[in-house]
Amino acid sequence: MLEKFFSRKVEFEILPMQTAHCRAASVIHGERFSRGWSDGEFHDLLGQDTVAGFVALQSGLTPPDGVAGFVLSRAAAGEAEILSIGVNARVARQGLGWRLMRAALAEAAAQDVSTVFLEVDETNAAARALYAKLGFEKVAERPAYYAGPDGRKTAAHVMRLELSKPRSVRSAKP
Repeated sequence: MLEKFFSRKVEFEILPMQTAHCRAASVIHGERFSRGWSDGEFHDLLGQDTVAGFVALQSGLTPPDGVAGFVLSRAAAGEAEILSIGVNARVARQGLGWRLMRAALAEAAAQDVSTVFLEVDETNAAARALYAKLGFEKVAERPAYYAGPDGRKTAAHVMRLELSKPRSVRSAKP
C-alpha cells in the first residue's frame, strides 16, 4: 500500500523516431495489431521523405528496451495521415498515446498540413476515445476492413481533424 507513495513515476521523453527504434516499434506493433509490421517495414517508411515518426523513450534507457511507444505519419499536399500508433501494454493509460499524437500533430502543422486523417478499428474504444479527445471526427466507415486473429471482420472508422491555422498577428500602428 505504501509503495505507491515511495515509488518514482517512470518518465518518458518524446523524440523523433530513428532507425535504431524500428525493431522496438515492430515488437510493440506486433503486440497491438493482428498483423504486425516488421522492423524492415518501419525502416522503409522512415526512409521516405514524407514520413515522420516519434517514439516515447523511457528516461535513462536506450533502444530497444526504453521504447514504450511510437507514432508514424505521412504528409503530402496539405494533408497528413497517421499511419500507425502503438504503446506498450505495460505502460498503457499513462498518456503516452496523447503525447505521441500531439507530437505528430505538431509536426503536421509545421509542414502546413490543414487536415489529418486516420483509420481505427471500430472495436478499439480506447483509441477512438483518444482521437475524439484530440478533436478527430468520424467521416466514413469501411465495413469488414480489419480481420482479427479469429477471422472476425470489423469496420474501420475513418476520422478527420482539421488543424486550425494560426491567425496572423497585426502590429499596431504607432
